[in-house]
Amino acid sequence: MNIRSLLRKNIQSLTPYSSARDEFDSVAEVYLDANENPFDNGVNRYPDPYQKPVKARLSEIKNIAPEKILLGNGSDEVLDLIYRAFCEPKVDNVISHNPSYGMYPVLSEINDVELRKVNLDAGFSLDAKKMIAASDEHTKLFFICSPNNPSGNLLNKEEIRQILDLKKGIVVIDEAYIDFAETDSWLTELDRYPNLIVCQTLSKAWGLAGLRVGMCFASEEIVRVLNAIKPPYNVNVLSQEAALKALNQEDEFKKQLAIILDEKKKVEAALAQSPCVQELFPSDSNFVLARVENANALYDFLLERKVIVRNRSKEHLCASCLRFTIGTPEENLRLLDGITAYEKK
Repeated sequence: MNIRSLLRKNIQSLTPYSSARDEFDSVAEVYLDANENPFDNGVNRYPDPYQKPVKARLSEIKNIAPEKILLGNGSDEVLDLIYRAFCEPKVDNVISHNPSYGMYPVLSEINDVELRKVNLDAGFSLDAKKMIAASDEHTKLFFICSPNNPSGNLLNKEEIRQILDLKKGIVVIDEAYIDFAETDSWLTELDRYPNLIVCQTLSKAWGLAGLRVGMCFASEEIVRVLNAIKPPYNVNVLSQEAALKALNQEDEFKKQLAIILDEKKKVEAALAQSPCVQELFPSDSNFVLARVENANALYDFLLERKVIVRNRSKEHLCASCLRFTIGTPEENLRLLDGITAYEKK
């Protein structure tokens, strides 16, 4: 597959910005090349533009070569870079299923690229034929969120594979919640599909939402292009240090993950017995989507008790649905106590 032919023409001929750290990436004793403040306060020097120590650790954990990894200021930056690399404004289009992550339409509008939404079927199931039928010669990207947000379920791999096998454009699989799922990531398929991009994040299971560290895994060719158009110092020093520290504490990560998954089972069991819950959707993530009798009323009642959940009732297939993130045991108890109090009022 000719990935280069999918790029915007101006990106094909782009000469990337060369920073001081691009031109000298070794170790010196005196740094007078980047017009930095010389007085050491821990953050007076520019960060590593390619986050090499973080990528080296990710390479060990994910079993992916560092050359196939791009880091961004959150996954939203990574997604925006993908738009800017491949989509010609006012000409190209992208395909996404509906409902899905809310930033896809925002990024489409920002980049002036048509977004074609294909409704998921009952049970939030993906129909590849419908996705493919919505595409044309100007389709550059297919966005697939799996596990999906807001539904929480993994989308069928064979349906996704049909889209990949078509080789009609770049298939971006957003795996922000994959650490909570009991299945393999699409990372194992990178060598098989040159048109595959897998996005993950340190914001969810790794607990670094406040630092904004997103991950992109793709072929070396695609990563080179995204590196060429990203801002030179897009992941700051503090975020890189915290990311590396977290990645070196896998035991703590696994401990917290186990607690979240155990708590999810308890919350699901309690919601399944709740009189006001009409339907509980299967979840492969760190949240649960439930259809309730009156989503607005329950949302407002919980809000009065200072418990915030997400009302997703306006989304396709989500009429009267609330999304409950799994919190600490104490937070989950407050949620369930609030629902019980609502039922008794």
